[in-house]
Amino acid sequence: MSEETIPLRKDIPASDKWDLTALYADDRECKADLDEIPALTEKLLSFKGHLADGPETLLEALKVREAADRIQERLGTYVRLLNGTGDNVPEWLENGGATIDKYDAAVSFWEPELCAIADDKLQAWIQDKAFDDYRVYIQKLLHDKPHIRIEEEDSLGTIGYWSPEMDKLGDKAAKGLCTIEEDFLSTISYWSHKLGDKATKELGSIHVDGKDLPLTRRTFGEFLGNPDRAVRKEAASRFYAAFIPHADTIANIYAGLVRENISHARARRYKSSLEAALYKDNIPVSVYKNLIATVSANLAPLHKYYSFYKRVMVLDELHRYDINMPLVPEPESKTSYEEAVEIVRSALAPLGREYTDLLCGGLLGGWCDRYKNKGKEKGSFAYFCYDGHPFILLNYEESDPYAVYKMAHEGGHAMHHWYSARSNPFMSWRPAEFESEVASIFNEELLFKYFMKNAKDDAMKKKLLSQRMFRISSCLYDFTRRAEFELAVNKKGEGGYPMSTGELRTLYRGLMEKYYGSEMVFEEEIDLWDRLTSMDDLYIPFYRYQHAIGMVAAIALAKKVTEGGLEERDAYINFLKSGGSHYPLENLRIAGVDMETNEPFQAACDRVKSLVDQLDALL
Repeated sequence: MSEETIPLRKDIPASDKWDLTALYADDRECKADLDEIPALTEKLLSFKGHLADGPETLLEALKVREAADRIQERLGTYVRLLNGTGDNVPEWLENGGATIDKYDAAVSFWEPELCAIADDKLQAWIQDKAFDDYRVYIQKLLHDKPHIRIEEEDSLGTIGYWSPEMDKLGDKAAKGLCTIEEDFLSTISYWSHKLGDKATKELGSIHVDGKDLPLTRRTFGEFLGNPDRAVRKEAASRFYAAFIPHADTIANIYAGLVRENISHARARRYKSSLEAALYKDNIPVSVYKNLIATVSANLAPLHKYYSFYKRVMVLDELHRYDINMPLVPEPESKTSYEEAVEIVRSALAPLGREYTDLLCGGLLGGWCDRYKNKGKEKGSFAYFCYDGHPFILLNYEESDPYAVYKMAHEGGHAMHHWYSARSNPFMSWRPAEFESEVASIFNEELLFKYFMKNAKDDAMKKKLLSQRMFRISSCLYDFTRRAEFELAVNKKGEGGYPMSTGELRTLYRGLMEKYYGSEMVFEEEIDLWDRLTSMDDLYIPFYRYQHAIGMVAAIALAKKVTEGGLEERDAYINFLKSGGSHYPLENLRIAGVDMETNEPFQAACDRVKSLVDQLDALL
């Protein structure tokens, strides 16, 4: 669909949009929620200094906190969904941000004051049945207590890492050095995007099919998917080179972030920045390291997969700009939205009628915003709050070979949160981020198995295997590579050894060579581009490894469910229902996967080897 043919939002039929009345029937209801927050803020402030007065007082305070947080979650979801589709957010709602900010500032006393209550006293209070909806929340807070500063905190200190080039990037107001993590991360986000935009602002255009198309940070990916290798090479060469003048700035941005990670961990008495990132979800450091060790020991199938590109495309050299092309040409085909829903229904049948009826009913009903419109966010996502139903944003295209996978993937997120919200109290309903990709990739695995089972010929099987390996390579291997880089740099920093621009580049390039193998030839500047475009991953330290872990767990669970019976299916559904009632590793054990052993990691690597061997036999 060309830009000229993309319809306006107002021209999209209501049946193709998500139903926001599940959140608010009209503006009046939304305003009523927003108007309630100031009163709840004042009421909550009345408990300041009194949380330890007794269980009755604490319970009353918890109910006020729950009511306010629930409204905020609903309002935040509503604004996010309006922004996602390009709908106008009413001015009164935009201005409501000040109301939310006042509430957030008011509740800063909450955790330190709760943690100041003696553990044995608090544990005794929450045994009362009246605390059923809050028990898990408080128990997790007690888990975090050793690393929460109970006394009034001073600033963690400013992060002095600024480079002179940042002054030249404009908007000096955004430059303010940061004194707390949230401001620091916001500033890092601002500057990484600002730098990326500056570096790629004037790259000119590339001649494609009789047209001069602009090369920008946002169109770069489209050029990498062009079947003309000369076009891909020109785009990559120009794009990568744009980052050379900014090498030191990129390194300084990342080094500042690493220093903040270490400062945060030490200020809160963690053994390392890695432990600080994993502690809240009760994840042992050994799980992170086991991922890296096992994947590193099983890179041969990935290297073999990349060698296919060089052989099949008859290339003298294989470059990164070659591997976004389908290894096996995609035959032209179209799948309507309604047909895709029925494919998803059939593929996910092992999960039972309740699951498929709920999901497919939502996809055909008000859960999904289906098609492109001008101003709508690209890509796809699923969004949820405790109230209402899940919301799925797609930009569905009938000719997109991955369209059904995207639907199944986002549907997995939606159903995970649907079950969690309906099985847990508000204060402990959300699954941990660690689990976020398990249910979505699980659905991808079931869809792939369904497609392979029903493939009519070897050509279709080759296409399916190629698609799946592209997905696994970008998730399991790329994210593990980034995890290994992040761990190495933080270790150096914790040892008091700051890494220079050259050392950071050398380390990152070495890992790229390790993971991609000897067949790949890298441009000199590629580590700069890859590091910057990965910067989004680093706003939350040690974040992306969770997607690789999600794939490991999903592969193990899909095998159990498809090869098992009702017991395995029910165990998986119970995992979806667990939400925040347990820590992530406990939730996965409910489903039958122990992530503290090597078994699921090795099984995922063995699965990759099987896929590559099947593809090799067909190629």
